[in-house]
Amino acid sequence: MFGFKVITQYEKGIVFRFGRALPGIREAGLTWINPFTSRLTKVNMQIVVAAVPGQEAITRDNVTLRVDAVVYYRVVDPIKAIINVQNYTYAVSQVAQTSLRSVIGQSDMDQLLSEREKVNAHLKDVIDEPTEQPWGIRVERVEIKDVSLPESMKRSMSRQAEAERERRARIISADGEYQASKKLAQAAAVMAADPAALQLRLLQTVVEVAAEKNSTLVMPVPVELLRFFDRAAPVTAQAKPPATGTQDTDSPPAVPEIPALTLPASLPASAALTAPLNAAPKAPAAV
Repeated sequence: MFGFKVITQYEKGIVFRFGRALPGIREAGLTWINPFTSRLTKVNMQIVVAAVPGQEAITRDNVTLRVDAVVYYRVVDPIKAIINVQNYTYAVSQVAQTSLRSVIGQSDMDQLLSEREKVNAHLKDVIDEPTEQPWGIRVERVEIKDVSLPESMKRSMSRQAEAERERRARIISADGEYQASKKLAQAAAVMAADPAALQLRLLQTVVEVAAEKNSTLVMPVPVELLRFFDRAAPVTAQAKPPATGTQDTDSPPAVPEIPALTLPASLPASAALTAPLNAAPKAPAAV
């Protein structure tokens, strides 16, 4: 009213007189402009949060990804932001989208997943280069929000992680078995030097088994008996077998083999069944 305008704390004012921008910038508070010849334009100096839509691009190692990000920027020069660019909000959004595609194409998939800080810093520099000096807009921060992987790549990475965990588990198990075998070898050497240690170990095992609530019946065998069998086994193996030329007198005499009886082919089947075994075969009748 009557040319008085109120500029809030987070805004700056630019006065246009007959279409030309005046060099001075109006600060926050109450200000007056000529309502007939001048026009006041307010510029928000707060940090603006702009979401970059998801962009599908191919990484340097030929993997298709969908990445979205967030850009934090603010106006540092109101005159450039109003005069040099028509709509700086839309312009920053478009620059952020194209820069995000460019950064994805220059990075590997592993780098996008594990080195987010480096990718964010590089993306900030790429977006800030064309916006700060010409447009008076400074990019404060850029954050990659989400990286969407294809389903086939997710399955491959899951199998890779599972194989890596299995490899580590096998290495740890093998290392434990190796260390246990060394300790067992040392324990065997100590028990071999002192036979009473093996007997004590046997008794301790019996006590441990009996302490549990089970129906297992344990019958301990004396160690001396096992040692007796161990010493007797080599003696039995070294015994010589009896000679093949000598014959045992207690064995019964061998029974001679009886030759099988054969019947002549000319004898009829009925006669062969009724004829005595010592009967001579009859000659066939002449026709």
